[in-house]
Amino acid sequence: MKQLLDCTDILIVSPFYLGYLWAADKFCKKFLGASKSRERLFLILSFCGWLFWNILGRLSFSLYIFSVLLQPIFFIGLVMLLFRSDREKRILAASMLVAVRLAADFCASFLSCLELVFLHTVKKIPEPFSKDWVIGLISGVGYCFAILAVCWMSKRLEPVFCGKREKWYVILAVPLLVIVTVYEVASLGASNGIMVRSGGSVGLYYDQLFSHAEFLVLDLLSMAAVGFYVFGMNRIYLEQEKSSRYHSQIAVYKMLAEQYRQSERLRHDMKNHIIALSALSRNKEWEKIDGYLKNMEDIALDAGGDMTGNTAVDALLYQKRRLAEEENIKWECDVQMPKGCCINEFDLCVLFGNILDNALEACGRMQRSECRFINIQAKTVKKCFLLEVKNSMDRMEKYAEGFTHKGDSQKHGIGLLNVGDVVNKYNGAVNAEAEGDIFVISILIPFPGEK
Repeated sequence: MKQLLDCTDILIVSPFYLGYLWAADKFCKKFLGASKSRERLFLILSFCGWLFWNILGRLSFSLYIFSVLLQPIFFIGLVMLLFRSDREKRILAASMLVAVRLAADFCASFLSCLELVFLHTVKKIPEPFSKDWVIGLISGVGYCFAILAVCWMSKRLEPVFCGKREKWYVILAVPLLVIVTVYEVASLGASNGIMVRSGGSVGLYYDQLFSHAEFLVLDLLSMAAVGFYVFGMNRIYLEQEKSSRYHSQIAVYKMLAEQYRQSERLRHDMKNHIIALSALSRNKEWEKIDGYLKNMEDIALDAGGDMTGNTAVDALLYQKRRLAEEENIKWECDVQMPKGCCINEFDLCVLFGNILDNALEACGRMQRSECRFINIQAKTVKKCFLLEVKNSMDRMEKYAEGFTHKGDSQKHGIGLLNVGDVVNKYNGAVNAEAEGDIFVISILIPFPGEK
């Protein structure tokens, strides 16, 4: 009962824990979304639950075990209940917020070691003990470290929460929960803060020191496992999506090139077709004329395409121009492919295709349709191939590190990653930037043997 009444450490930690909850609320709001009333309810219930579990754990050691195991479950339940977005994404967000508390424990264990060393070596106390207010202050600083970790995650984890499949979020969340559970179970061996007991051979000071050191190692390994897993899985996902999108684009470009070659043959034989149709017309064989025209229609392309000298690029530009015309997007194209171009035609299509897909998407999101345009320039500049594409964009959108702030930014990012891979393959350079309401991407690829 005395421990229950003495809550000095809880009072000191409380404002720090509220700060952690505020950071967690902002994290969830960014990636999940919630109303103001639900945000306030999350803060109130989370804080009250934390107080309840801490007070309950002081009644007995068995209740302490019970509170340690149920507190993360209660927190995850609140995130699932009060925030929006897909269920799988909520599970992942809650798991990350529970896992980030490892950072608070790591910092607290490190500071506890420093305090014990200070009391023993400087204050000359043989068997030092931390006072309640010091324990509270150390725990509070640990939560400050956790707040910084949550803020860092808010900036770094946007690619993880954007554009993934639902099952992927679950696959990512389950190992995080397993790591945290294993850590909590191991922590229960601390038993009043001491994990390693020497049987009195080295003294209580070294018992405590070794205990906190063991916590440091456990925390460090757990945080490393979480970090490597999250960012490693995200990297694997991006590589798979890049490969899948690249191969699907190659299949489409092959089909477009074949269609374009058929249209070229059709235009080449147009004189013969006209002669044949004239003969059928004179004989009034209307059904045959109708069938003949339908056969021509299946492979016909208009003659107004952008002629670059590369069949695959011509076919791609033709398709994208048609899409732009359907959306009333002004199309300006001046592409002069160098003779004997060193770039593989499919790599060219990856460059043009991904860039133009992003340009069409950006124009499609604009409210003012009369201002939408796409300008494509490609030519030889100082023994280098230069490709520059400008397109209009919504002034409210922001571009940063390959991602635009839109509903499905992951697809945009994967497209630019594929562009970057092709540019790196040919030792080129790429630059992308937003200038007001105009997005500009420039690619410079040197010819072989040139520097």
